[in-house]
Amino acid sequence: MNLKLKIWRQAGPKAEGHFMEYLARDVSEDMSFLEMLDVVNHDLIKQGKEPVEFDSDCREGICGTCGFVINGNPHGPDIATTVCQLHMRRFKDGDEITIEPFRAKAFPIVRDLTIDRGSFDRIIQSGGYISVNTGNAQDANNLPVPKQDADMAFANAACIGCGACVAACKNASASLFTSAKISHLGLLPQGQPERESRVLNMVAQMDAEGFGSCTNIGACSAACPKEISLESIARMNRDHLRAKIARR
Repeated sequence: MNLKLKIWRQAGPKAEGHFMEYLARDVSEDMSFLEMLDVVNHDLIKQGKEPVEFDSDCREGICGTCGFVINGNPHGPDIATTVCQLHMRRFKDGDEITIEPFRAKAFPIVRDLTIDRGSFDRIIQSGGYISVNTGNAQDANNLPVPKQDADMAFANAACIGCGACVAACKNASASLFTSAKISHLGLLPQGQPERESRVLNMVAQMDAEGFGSCTNIGACSAACPKEISLESIARMNRDHLRAKIARR
């Protein structure tokens, strides 16, 4: 198939960006979206032009490195799918595809489709570590955890920190990401000693990074490739209120 691409090009964080049009020729429906861009970049390099810069690493939907907006949808049109796992069979010959980076004040553009997600790292770092001396690995039955709590903790730990939730939110809120990172420790026994300080510090860091506030629209969860639930945000808000009251 042949496709017309409108791709955001920006030479650097302070440079003015603009869309440029490219043709992707003889695209196989078995290619992933990133493989299609690889082919486009190969052609650009052969022509002596600058290739389109984008992030990728594992290309298995695990690391969260890839991510940009495709026709207005973070990670593209498929549900619970990262860009690297989106295949070209989802499109048809002659389609026009608009590709742009995740846009948020806290996600400055580095170049083209590449953004700086360092704000997410700083939110995680603000949560610190658990102080429980866990020692060597124990038999799982030595530390009983209710199945419901274990399931919820596992679901939140699945967050890959890609930033799609921020890109989908009209307020560029990081509440879904932050709440997932807070929840996956806060639901387990090992995370209890720092539960209050963790939520206070991480929410404070989220606000300091310049992310917007959550207004409970739900676009974040809908765009999340790991389908993190909005219940995580509600849990974070409850823990945050409880921790503030306890501190007083």
